[in-house]
Amino acid sequence: MISTYQILLLLIYSCLANDSIIVLSAPYESKPVSYVLSCGTSGQDAIDSDGRKWSSDVNFLSPSDNSTTSEARFQDPSLPSTVPYMNARIFTSKSSYSFIVPPRTRLWLRLHFYPSNYDNLDPSEAYFSVIADGFTLLKNFSASITAKALTQAYMAREFGLRPVETGVLNVTIVPFEGSYAFINGIEVIPMPKDVFQHPATLVGYSDQHVDLHNSSLQTMFRINVGGQFIAPNYDSGGLTRTWLDDSMYLLGAAFGVTSKAAENIRIRYSKDVTEDIAPLNVYSTARTMGPDPDVNRNYNLTWVFRVDPGFIYVVRLHFCELHFTKVNQRVFDISVNNQTVEKADVIAWAGSQGLPVYKDYAVHVEDQPGADDIEIWVALHPSVSTKPEHYDAILNGLEVFKVNDTNATLAGLNPEPSAMLVNAEEHEKEFSPPGSRLGRLLGEVAGGIFCSVLVAAIFVFVHRRSNNWLMIDGDFHTSTIGGHCRRFALWEIKQGTNSFDESNVIGIGGFGNVYKGTIDHGTTKVAIKRSNPNSEQGVKEFHTEIQMLSKLRHQHLVSLIGFCDENGEMILVYDYMANGTLREHLYNTDKPPLPWKKRLEIAIGAAKGLHYLHTGAAKYTIIHRDVKTTNILLDDKWVSKVSDFGLSKIGSNDDQTHVNTMVKGSFGYLDPEYYRRQQLTEKSDVYSFGVVLFEVLCGRPPLKRNLCREQACLVDWALHCLRKGNVHEIIDPCLKGKVNPWCLEIFAETAQKCVSDCGSNRPSMGDVLRNLDFCLQLEENTDTLL
Repeated sequence: MISTYQILLLLIYSCLANDSIIVLSAPYESKPVSYVLSCGTSGQDAIDSDGRKWSSDVNFLSPSDNSTTSEARFQDPSLPSTVPYMNARIFTSKSSYSFIVPPRTRLWLRLHFYPSNYDNLDPSEAYFSVIADGFTLLKNFSASITAKALTQAYMAREFGLRPVETGVLNVTIVPFEGSYAFINGIEVIPMPKDVFQHPATLVGYSDQHVDLHNSSLQTMFRINVGGQFIAPNYDSGGLTRTWLDDSMYLLGAAFGVTSKAAENIRIRYSKDVTEDIAPLNVYSTARTMGPDPDVNRNYNLTWVFRVDPGFIYVVRLHFCELHFTKVNQRVFDISVNNQTVEKADVIAWAGSQGLPVYKDYAVHVEDQPGADDIEIWVALHPSVSTKPEHYDAILNGLEVFKVNDTNATLAGLNPEPSAMLVNAEEHEKEFSPPGSRLGRLLGEVAGGIFCSVLVAAIFVFVHRRSNNWLMIDGDFHTSTIGGHCRRFALWEIKQGTNSFDESNVIGIGGFGNVYKGTIDHGTTKVAIKRSNPNSEQGVKEFHTEIQMLSKLRHQHLVSLIGFCDENGEMILVYDYMANGTLREHLYNTDKPPLPWKKRLEIAIGAAKGLHYLHTGAAKYTIIHRDVKTTNILLDDKWVSKVSDFGLSKIGSNDDQTHVNTMVKGSFGYLDPEYYRRQQLTEKSDVYSFGVVLFEVLCGRPPLKRNLCREQACLVDWALHCLRKGNVHEIIDPCLKGKVNPWCLEIFAETAQKCVSDCGSNRPSMGDVLRNLDFCLQLEENTDTLL
């Protein structure tokens, strides 16, 4: 039965949707209405950081609703926008939203959650279910536990609902008994009919298909393979979908190569694949296996996705041939969970280069008792039996959707946070002074705020070492009592940089500009790093840098002199490093090339700094997480020092092997195992340092897109040449004939081991340091040259 309230909404919707019919004499079909609601707000519309308009949810609640509204007490720096996440609607009893929708149209329903402290409610006590059109979307759902397990501050859950025949979509929120529910944002977007119009073939049963049009689905993953992140406002068809890059889902070190359509290739939609399926940015980029057929025959290009057991999943693969024009030039096998589902020849499917095509495969994922992770594997491998012209594979995009079960549910269990996160929280409770402001703040942000784990772990470390941290008005400040960190006034910083004169800029990083300056009335040269308000790095990185470097002192770590946090500024003051970064002496520079012995000494110094972090800095390992040549600085005596600790993490203790955390770092240096598993170890630094060693040896950047595909990635190219025994092909031309061959062999082998796909196969930083020391001894004690 449709209530009087819903009938009134239906009349209003009809008037809005048919307004043009009243004005015009000819019939006109208007675009279905979308709803983009910021929950817990009232009054004027709000605009998010992408320029999308969010309206209040007040007019869509049932008349009997007795919910309350609240603003989050804490804004996590990783939030993409304050809208819709900083306001929430709180429910203590069952309540519903009602939306008038086209009766024969599928819908995207997106639910946004930011587990934070609202009205002194503990976010860990919020358990609730969400039901839409008779389908249970979430059951006994804890946004706090989910955010903690996924190391995310916020989350969006997207569902593709089957057509609602009544024309009224009810979204019901039901708090668990004795608990409460909350929601920050709701989107209801009418879906074009061609998005899920065809059934999907069930893997292993070629005669069975899954009806997608009459099923409700949950979007589990949506990735732009070989391309970059695509924000909602850049999606096609106005569907505001989010497309992630595929790096973190790839299995193994053999990433293949990425490519982009040449300027003379025009991507064209067809009647079978319209812009509603995927944006042009997906089809114009791709990941392939690489140019070497012998290598390609011996590996699979594989993506891995964690899913809930007990459901059928639809894997949608997007293809667009960007390189070849004829049938049988590139043919490959598609496997889903180790079952070959089809031989792919994109040209044969599409009929032409530049024409997109997609394929849907359904697979049932059963529960596996004792298994830590339930996963879907998608693998591509050259089809040797068909003898194609090129042994290669290509993929442009990939989506994974969960299909509702026979009980009309899509709800899975809440994920379990890792033991490392649980232990970090226990440590925080043990050492935080009862009733302290710090304890209260950590209590507020612990529910679902991933950075709370970092703060808790660092607090344990700092509390044990020296109780120099104070809380003032809810913000972090340092006490200089017995410490090494000095607090500067803003006028001192401005005086020393001539009010941040652009002529004093000596570097630009993820945090902001670095200025050459002076302190103490011009007597001491310093480097001053000033935060850029638009930077992806912010408050957390600022605090982390101060906390780390104020307690660490080592010859090969850059020294932090002090900081300034006045008038909203975040400024760090370091020792001045007269010779700049290692990178600016290796390539793309007018500076004279570094001799080999100097390069070895610099690498050894950086290795000593990292070895200290991993083993000698504290009870806990410290993982740098952003090792690269721009973060290795050189003083006036060419002593190398590791810098930039804004992304650093407290690592594992004796009982743990890794830290579960969001993937951060610099592209080209990131550990593939860390990419894939989001499990950070000190071996992730070793991988990044291996890339640095190859830069030192080869005199070129990690990624160089203007080169041919096989040479674009330094690690891939270096490993290929080393396997072929052609180390001379990659060495920096200015070093040829000037390096001891034994030294060269050991150095290259060390770098090669550092970038092993599996972290357990990589050496420790101590082993790397010993090998580099031996290289230097060989270089100093022999005159044998290439």
